[in-house]
Amino acid sequence: MKLPRRFFALPLFLALSLPCMSQTPPVQPVSIAQKTAAMQKLDGYFPIAWDAKEGKLYLEIDTFGKDFLFLDSLPYGVGSNDLGLDRGQLGRGRVVRFYRSGPKVLLIERNLEYRSSSPSADEQLDVTQSFAESVLWGFKVEAEDGDKVLVDATDFFLHDAHGVAERLEENKQGTYHLETTRSAILMEGTKNFPLNTEVESVLTFTTEGPVHAPLVASVTPDAHAVTVHEHYSFIQLPDDGYKPRAFDPRSGYFDVSYRDYSAPLGQSVDIHLISRHRLQKKDPTAATSEPVKPIVYYVDRGAPEPIRTALVEGASWWNQAFEAAGFRNAFQVKVLPEGADPMDVRYNVIQWVHRSTRGWSYGAGVIDPRTGEIIKGQVTVGSLRARQDYLIAEAVLAPYEQGKPVPDAMREMVLARIRQLAAHEVGHTLGLAHNFAASSIAPGTSVMDYPHPWITLKPDGTPDLSHAYTTGIGSWDKVAITYGYSDFPQGTDEHKALDTILRKTTDSGLIFITDEDSRPLGSANPRSHLWDNGADPAAELERILTVRAAALKRFGENAIQPGQPMAQLEDTLVPLYLLHRYQTEAASKEIGGLDYRYAIRGDGQLITSIVSPADQQRALDAVLRTLDPFALTLPQSLLEILSPRPPAYPTTRESFPGRTGLTFDPQGAVESAANLTASLLFEPARASRLVEYKLRNSSLPGLDDVINQTLKATWYAPRQATITLATQLTVEDVVLRHLLSLAASPTASPEAKAIALSETDQLNTWLKGKAGDANAPALLHAHWVAAQNEIATFSKDPLKFATPAELETPPGQPIGDDDDF
Repeated sequence: MKLPRRFFALPLFLALSLPCMSQTPPVQPVSIAQKTAAMQKLDGYFPIAWDAKEGKLYLEIDTFGKDFLFLDSLPYGVGSNDLGLDRGQLGRGRVVRFYRSGPKVLLIERNLEYRSSSPSADEQLDVTQSFAESVLWGFKVEAEDGDKVLVDATDFFLHDAHGVAERLEENKQGTYHLETTRSAILMEGTKNFPLNTEVESVLTFTTEGPVHAPLVASVTPDAHAVTVHEHYSFIQLPDDGYKPRAFDPRSGYFDVSYRDYSAPLGQSVDIHLISRHRLQKKDPTAATSEPVKPIVYYVDRGAPEPIRTALVEGASWWNQAFEAAGFRNAFQVKVLPEGADPMDVRYNVIQWVHRSTRGWSYGAGVIDPRTGEIIKGQVTVGSLRARQDYLIAEAVLAPYEQGKPVPDAMREMVLARIRQLAAHEVGHTLGLAHNFAASSIAPGTSVMDYPHPWITLKPDGTPDLSHAYTTGIGSWDKVAITYGYSDFPQGTDEHKALDTILRKTTDSGLIFITDEDSRPLGSANPRSHLWDNGADPAAELERILTVRAAALKRFGENAIQPGQPMAQLEDTLVPLYLLHRYQTEAASKEIGGLDYRYAIRGDGQLITSIVSPADQQRALDAVLRTLDPFALTLPQSLLEILSPRPPAYPTTRESFPGRTGLTFDPQGAVESAANLTASLLFEPARASRLVEYKLRNSSLPGLDDVINQTLKATWYAPRQATITLATQLTVEDVVLRHLLSLAASPTASPEAKAIALSETDQLNTWLKGKAGDANAPALLHAHWVAAQNEIATFSKDPLKFATPAELETPPGQPIGDDDDF
């Protein structure tokens, strides 16, 4: 369609007007000095200027295209370990650069997952262009001087870089949004240094309408508004004087990995480096040398005494490992200087953190993602862990006898644990992963294991805590530091030297097994578990059950201080009644267990070995002892003094659950303990292995043997009387529930489910015979009929069968996510 003539008039008008417009002088950009003349200036890595009147923070940028590290952190947390938003928590370090395009400046994160080691710029460009980068923020240029620009960075420093709102939603606390009208730059926490620029903001997250956020409500004055501090760090990356070290699965380190698309054919493109601090000898030719620069850690000034001293002492143990690696005075621990900021990247810190519940402690770090070099170590130690150890000591010792002083053993046990914990978490910040096999070798083999207190009995039968925790660094820890930090003389074949270290280690009997092979309840390695003791898991379980029985026999009102409500006895009872829980888990790993190492071809290590029939049977016998009604029944004398809760002393998640209302339910405690054991015996992965391994070796116990022996120890066992009978019936209900769950499990092998179903049918036949006994007591008859009905309901449609709800067992490990870094 032809346009009307009038549409051509405007371009003609513009063309005729252009000479006039070109005569207008261009607008001169405002200089940085003019823009910031009335502002507070902080010189440093990236100069900043604060406009207090407008509440705006400006950032001066003079380097474009040069990489630096951007890190977010949380100097003020939320206070609930379940939410995972703790004071001092580090975010993810990102390698970023500024890029200018006209009036815009972009903050771009490099994609370091995919790289090229080729010196060819073309090859490097190919990889860069093959994978996406991320623009984290866009800024507007407000002033400039030559190559320098000034940008308004206020919105950037007021955005939720740490992901607080996302974390709250992930933890089912509802939808929170950043409320900018209740957020501001915090200049008291904003500082500038030659190598790093630190900005802090107070951010408030709000939600509308009724609040359904129990975790938030427990730690904030008003759950409608959650206010935290977020910290933003721009950090100069280390120079290229650091030499990365290759990761080896036997070494015990965390790794930094990426893909190198320039790797020669025949070599893996997947590159793995260890994380470690930079440490060099002044004299690399000397067997022992002072370091060029020592690694120094600083302990939180806010930690009270004697905790602070214990933190210093425990962390200092690592100097023993560095001495073994050929360094003198290379690792030092001090109290943080007054006025120093623990968020400053120049300080490796050990922070003492308070929460509303006991929780995990952490060892994290600021790491150069390019090389694995640790720039800063950051330890978070939860204060309630010490109080939990004190509670265990109260339960075991029942120390508050009339007219007798409180034994020093309780305080000494707590301080011994704090020392070990400090060493453990610092170990993570040195680059070390957990070694959960260490305790199977000897006590104190590694501080990177989780230690259960070593409780013994004196000749008179009373518990003894004098050797609860070991002292000093372990033999495995020395090997690991030697691997990661040895500074070899020039000309050394480093690959060969490192391999020699690890071969000597494995030849000496030291073992390394970490999280992935230890944490799941169905994991198979019998040498690796959390909070266990001893080389023989079954024997140690038998021993700890004896200790538990002796402590329970003495347990009573002396377990709480005079003046406390008697109801508080229940809180002290929980860790004692479940004292065997971790060793039960450890012993269960021998049942259907597979011993193995992180073997390298040609290193001579054990590769795999199924646990022997005799060891599996001994473990099964020990685990079944934890279902013994006599072991689980609390004495009548104790039940008479476990009173209902008074006002202001409610039950908590750490209390035993129950079904008797306000009164203490002894069968709730029984069910809690029995659930722990039954969940291990009938765990789907373990059940599937039992079937497979028996097909490979008929002398091994199979799943049918394990189920049958469990039923003999429970359902088929002789009937007890009075309250012990009640315990017996509770245990049997738990066993049936877990057996049916195994038969319907979506993850168990078909053969394992078939065997579980067959054993269920045999149990049902037995129940029919029992239920037909007209002389049976009414309670027993009802118990048998109810079990038959439950099996019948299951048989109609196993896939849709819903097992009855379990009472939730009180937490044993520190509360919250168990990803202890």
